[in-house]
Amino acid sequence: MKKNYAILLLLPLLFVVIIVACSKSDDEDPYIPVAPVSPVTVDLTQVPYPKLSDYKFFTGAMKDQKPALNVLPYQPSSALFTDYAHKKRFVWMPVGKKATYNGDNKILELPVGAVLIKTFYYDNVQNVTPVGASRIIETRIMIRKADGWIFADYVWNAEQTEAYFDLAGSITPVTWKDENNVTRTANYKIPTEVQCIVCHKSQHLEDNGSLTTKHIPIGIKPQNLNWNYNYSSGSKNQLTKWIEKGYLKNDFTLPTASNTVIDYNDVTKSLELRVRSYVDSNCSHCHMNDRHCDYRPMRFAFSETGLPGGVGLTNMGVCVDTQDMQDFPASLSKIVRPGNIERSMLYYRLNTTEEAYRMPLHGRTLIHEEGVALFEQWINSLTTCP
Repeated sequence: MKKNYAILLLLPLLFVVIIVACSKSDDEDPYIPVAPVSPVTVDLTQVPYPKLSDYKFFTGAMKDQKPALNVLPYQPSSALFTDYAHKKRFVWMPVGKKATYNGDNKILELPVGAVLIKTFYYDNVQNVTPVGASRIIETRIMIRKADGWIFADYVWNAEQTEAYFDLAGSITPVTWKDENNVTRTANYKIPTEVQCIVCHKSQHLEDNGSLTTKHIPIGIKPQNLNWNYNYSSGSKNQLTKWIEKGYLKNDFTLPTASNTVIDYNDVTKSLELRVRSYVDSNCSHCHMNDRHCDYRPMRFAFSETGLPGGVGLTNMGVCVDTQDMQDFPASLSKIVRPGNIERSMLYYRLNTTEEAYRMPLHGRTLIHEEGVALFEQWINSLTTCP
């Protein structure tokens, strides 16, 4: 009897529930969970911000460089040498925006609002407290606005808690022990805005004779990103990852092996590929059409140094006459003289720290010993002109 009485009491409540449930229109969308929102803040009317932390690119202690949601790490297969500094690179794009592929050897076209982030640091630094700690020197970023790319450089404080906007340029002494426990010292040069523009510019002569200059990224070419990166979720081809992340339109085929730059430190690869990859990452951004050094005969892009019929070697400067000798030794009459490093201008300029003569123009104050050794091996392997 008590059980029946309880059922009678519940019947009105059940009736109300049924009415409410049936009153929902069949046309209404079912509940969809809200996706997490990236904390990154990039207001194109306000950037560049005064502090790196204002962007919220990183979670936790900023010096740990742990990317926030939708801040994607990346790494080109061959890196630009910068006085042995290590680098961490990231890309961020607004929700729903994607980059466009324009060719294996052409810079990805990033959408308005996109940001490229590049942090320069040293491990096992000796002139800091505590001795042997890592030290971040600077974080450079490029922001794509509606009218083009802008630069912003952020110099880190000694406490490694913040980095402040500064495009005036400066010098930071740093002493560290490398992977072989060799102590090295550099007067690390943080670039000025003008120096940034030298490497990150493309120029075009208009029909009316005026010269148009625009700022561009230089490392985000498909042929440089076509290799696996160890993400927190596992190893994956970077271009595939960009597509999965919604950062790149899925309307192209991955570059072939012959169109893909390799790691020039990989001694299992051919000497030719290693040298071509080195000049692509360290020299090609200036030595190509419409760039800072386009008046020179060398064309160092990976796609141009591999051309058949001796054209690729000529683009590398093999047996090409040197221009504007100035104060250089008279013996340096060829950019690359086969089998003779002492008479090769290219080798000479890589193997000096004299600011008036060294190459690249900016980004290094030290000799890249491993790079110089690579070129010595390559030049000595050449026997004839193309």
